[in-house]
Amino acid sequence: MSSPPPVCPKCAAPRTDDNCCPHCGVIFAKVRPRPGMPSSEYEDAEPVPGPPTVACEPVASAVVVVRVIFLVILSFYSFRILTHTIASNYVGEIFLHLVNLPFHEAGHVLFSPFGRFVQVAGGTIMQLLVPAVVAFSFLMRRDRYAAAVGIWWFGESTADVAPYADDARTGQLPLLGGVTGSEVEDYHDWEVMLGKLGILSWDHAIGRFFFITGGIVMTAAIIWGLIVSFRQTEGVSR
Repeated sequence: MSSPPPVCPKCAAPRTDDNCCPHCGVIFAKVRPRPGMPSSEYEDAEPVPGPPTVACEPVASAVVVVRVIFLVILSFYSFRILTHTIASNYVGEIFLHLVNLPFHEAGHVLFSPFGRFVQVAGGTIMQLLVPAVVAFSFLMRRDRYAAAVGIWWFGESTADVAPYADDARTGQLPLLGGVTGSEVEDYHDWEVMLGKLGILSWDHAIGRFFFITGGIVMTAAIIWGLIVSFRQTEGVSR
């Protein structure tokens, strides 16, 4: 029996120990070299440029079921968040807000050497940066399902910013320490940031932007996660 060609028989990308091509996703067991094609043509083929982009490992049906159930749970949270108004601050009252809050507060500390404005903005920056980095790291590891979940977290964290930005002028949202922005001067992040930029009257528009963007990202992440989950069963079911 001849050894497998060193490159993918479909796209000529370098082969790995996986059971499918990391670039085009073809399953090697289903693809055979054309009859009479010498192995030298594989060896001399020009590899596809760029890093691997496809997670090849097929997953068992039971794992897919668990993954889909988890995505259904995320869908439920997404639906609940998006069917409440920004002013209701529903997104800030669910347990996921407690996940985002430590990163938000850490951002104020980490960005404090860069001046007052950046320190204040650092809370929102870090709140969005952490889930973005998590999603990107999983994507680089070719774990697309985990990347989809990370992207969903980024979307949820984006929507979580909306009530805070929307509250910049009214200052009625309860903040850390049990006070509101109207009770303590120069304490509300978005009042400070928008005030310094001279666009305090844009607070509702900015809040809607974060809310709508978060909703789109959450929805897209769930759809992608479902697609990834079902596609990864091909190596098992076929």
